[in-house]
Amino acid sequence: MTPYDAPLPQAPAAPALIDGFGRQVTYLRVSVTDRCDLRCVYCMAEHMTFLPKREVLTLEELDRIASAFVTLGVRKLRITGGEPLVRKGVMGLFENLSRHLRSGALDELTLTTNGTRLAEFAADLARLGVRRVNVSLDTLKPDLFRQLTRGGDLAKVIAGIDAAQGAGLSVKINAVALKDDNAAELPDLIAWAHGRGLEATLIEAMPLGEIEYDRTDQFLSLKAVRSHLESFWTLTETDHRTGGPARYVRVEETGGRLGFITPLTHNFCEACNRVRLTCTGTLHSCLGRDDASDLRAVIRAGADDAALKNAIRRAVDAKPKGHDFQIARAAAPAVSRHMSTTGG
Repeated sequence: MTPYDAPLPQAPAAPALIDGFGRQVTYLRVSVTDRCDLRCVYCMAEHMTFLPKREVLTLEELDRIASAFVTLGVRKLRITGGEPLVRKGVMGLFENLSRHLRSGALDELTLTTNGTRLAEFAADLARLGVRRVNVSLDTLKPDLFRQLTRGGDLAKVIAGIDAAQGAGLSVKINAVALKDDNAAELPDLIAWAHGRGLEATLIEAMPLGEIEYDRTDQFLSLKAVRSHLESFWTLTETDHRTGGPARYVRVEETGGRLGFITPLTHNFCEACNRVRLTCTGTLHSCLGRDDASDLRAVIRAGADDAALKNAIRRAVDAKPKGHDFQIARAAAPAVSRHMSTTGG
């Protein structure tokens, strides 16, 4: 064997991303746009002011930052928005990021979507290595859907789910529990999802951003929802985890899996392994805090990859122990930014 035949030495693995409380960050949620084609009442103001293009990261910048996280040990990337599929050229970003799936550096590339454009993109997502998607859907009643989304068409979302399943994608339905709107419908929504072979996750309304109504009027504790479900279903605890905050049970009567995300009634911060990158390049290490690290400024100042990674490490090291969410009448939102700005 000549020296030229010898295997190349492996580059030493970068130290893991560990925050100041010993939690390893392995999950990055990447918002690609603050724009959305719906206006869900708990998520956005009716008349939103969207960001000017110059403030939004280019797709190449998003790829660079996300890829830096992958080299630092992030194993899961979730693309979010706003609505990610309204971003022009977003499939190019999926194509570029899919190289990390092929190399084995990344375990999963996925997205959260409202489903309105999923019919158009499902086949390409599957081709590029996406294996599952989350679809936000709070009701199966067309009129209520139109009301909650301020004009949305439920049929487009159902068609998107059909296309995703047809492309072989695993689909999970995310529903925000709303006391006055969909509380009575939640069992039917869960049963519908399980009947189609879909998972379902219920989410407590979170106090993010100023909107037109008082969230205390709509807040519904998932502890109460679970108690109601257990009056007619058998819910069996499971150890299933997807890298996010949901805790899962199996509904024995439907045979399906049901998740609960409970930031208000049960703090899940002790095992938090994720951070969020907004479409402007701001890194939030906690959804429920106004902490922020400006990675856009770092890369647009000409920083090399080493400087970018150092900035990421500093931001992760400052990750707080827990969030500031609370639901109380007249209380200001925990953070001023909207969920659509932060990233799904």
